[in-house]
Amino acid sequence: MTEEQEIANPGSNFSQVLDAAAKLPGVRIDRTAYLRAALKRYCTEEQIEKAIADSPAAAGIPLKAITEIANTSITYETSKVTGLSALAGIPGGLAVVGTVPVDLAQYMGHLLRIAQKLAYIYSWPDLFDDGAEEIDEATESMLVLFVGVMFGVQIAQGGVAKVANMIAANVARKLPQRALTQGVIYPIVKKVAGYLGVAMTKKLFASGVAKAIPVVGALFSGGLTLGTFLPMSKRLQKHLASLELTKPGHRAESTEIIDAEVIN
Repeated sequence: MTEEQEIANPGSNFSQVLDAAAKLPGVRIDRTAYLRAALKRYCTEEQIEKAIADSPAAAGIPLKAITEIANTSITYETSKVTGLSALAGIPGGLAVVGTVPVDLAQYMGHLLRIAQKLAYIYSWPDLFDDGAEEIDEATESMLVLFVGVMFGVQIAQGGVAKVANMIAANVARKLPQRALTQGVIYPIVKKVAGYLGVAMTKKLFASGVAKAIPVVGALFSGGLTLGTFLPMSKRLQKHLASLELTKPGHRAESTEIIDAEVIN
């Protein structure tokens, strides 16, 4: 893809990077396994099963425990991305990435890992369909919004809040498909993807990330990571923690608005 094409189609360019990263081994987080492992120090078996079946909020898990788990996950993922990339050098990686630079896909892969962990501990439903190799449109849209929040895109915060309200209002166990792919949230997704396509490839990586990681399997710069990955993860954590969806014992009224075209 030429530079002119990248600028003309920034949203498509970002989606290509995101899709490539999502296909890398180790990027997708098993929600059930993660919640079971993360909650075992803090909860009874009954609470854990409730959290998996419904959500940590529905299980009444205290926010203090949720915060500690989130912080532990951020520390763990930051440590991984600061050291030797766990995704580097895996056979087949280049074939999966295709035309997307491997270092860029790897960095995005780490962003997607922490985004999933934070989403699950803050009571979001499973983002990926079991066994599906390709990510569906709704999942891709939701990941775009999460990464947008990490990059400080204000409209992405509004988009995430609206989706959270839809999920909470229906006690839903899946993402609102229509709203994310053709409804009220979709225009927000397109704008966020367009911004990220420019900001990520033209600013962040052009200004140093690609140069800091010149070969596959190289060490990620500790200073670079602390300057980008850690604060971005904290930014998403703060936003997710502020949503009603994550409040302990949260029970929403059964109002069918999952795919509504208008939401306050």
